[in-house]
Amino acid sequence: MNACDDCLRRTALIAALAPWLDVEWRRRSAPAGVLSLRDDALAALDRSGCVGRAHAAFAPAQARERIAAAGLTAVCRCHDRYPAGLLELADPPAVLHVAGRPAALEQADAVAIVGARRGTTYGIEVARALGRGLTAAGVPVVSGMAMGVDSAAHVGALEQAPPDGSSSGRGAAAPVAVLAGAADVPYPASRRRLHAQLVRRGCVVSELPPGFTAYRWCFVARNRLIAGLAAQTVVVEATERSGSLTTADFAEQLGRPVGAVPGPVTSRFSAGTNGLLAAGAAVVRDSRDVLDQLLGPSAPPAEDPLPAVPIEPRLRRLLDAIERGHGSLAELTSDPDATTRVLQDLTDLELRGLVRREFGGRYVRALEGRR
Repeated sequence: MNACDDCLRRTALIAALAPWLDVEWRRRSAPAGVLSLRDDALAALDRSGCVGRAHAAFAPAQARERIAAAGLTAVCRCHDRYPAGLLELADPPAVLHVAGRPAALEQADAVAIVGARRGTTYGIEVARALGRGLTAAGVPVVSGMAMGVDSAAHVGALEQAPPDGSSSGRGAAAPVAVLAGAADVPYPASRRRLHAQLVRRGCVVSELPPGFTAYRWCFVARNRLIAGLAAQTVVVEATERSGSLTTADFAEQLGRPVGAVPGPVTSRFSAGTNGLLAAGAAVVRDSRDVLDQLLGPSAPPAEDPLPAVPIEPRLRRLLDAIERGHGSLAELTSDPDATTRVLQDLTDLELRGLVRREFGGRYVRALEGRR
């Protein structure tokens, strides 16, 4: 696929105006008002005229060479393989730069999973389980590869995604990540390995050209693409002013359903999601809820059902304590003589898939173990 000259020129203009757009974005009540401006109106933001002159002298062949050198595929909004969902935006990006498999963008009924960058253990576990369950049911997961909930959703999706990125029927789906910066540059840098896996088994996309470094406005602009690529948006965890709530706002503007995961009313990380629920968002407890809302009550199971495993009363008491937040060994027993037995029981619960050990040695309830 080759993007047309006009769309490549438009993309280069937006990238060149990135510093000015950072200012303009904050001045307008509707962010889409900036990126929907005509080329001449955008170029006028630079009063020196330098950007306008560069825009007039734009060389599309050089832009294509840079895209190819970065290992990206470019698809413009003039192409019939451009995602139809993005065309419903007030300001659909002129070009999508794709690292990985462009066919991953053609999957139907994708679900966006977004949330706090500094998610709690609860939020991270829920996001990972949602990503895993939806992918196993053949529903593509779209997110932003940010720290916290977004990355956890991608990690869960990769646990079930086909190793070669293929997807057929309702088999496991390929994940899609949308970046605020260039698709060929992992962001955050600490997620290089995750970026590589997403490129190999799905795709990473951006509306901005190779090598571009994101400005503040790019993250909100990225969120509109996440909402546009998804048939439904689910917010897992968010504070009252979380940027992830803008994704829900864009989804609502597009007339697409929004779901939220309930959380403790005492936690500021659940204030945003609980607020969405109070405003009428669908309750999301697990991937089955999402499938019911997306595909109807006859939707396929989120994952193969596992037989119920009897659990001894001693293990049940230990599991209940972990669910109440007592995840460290010191919190689970104060008797040195019982330490060995508790460790053995924790290992037993872990092998049964009922708990999972986090960094730092704390144990948390594994959502896959809930039956």
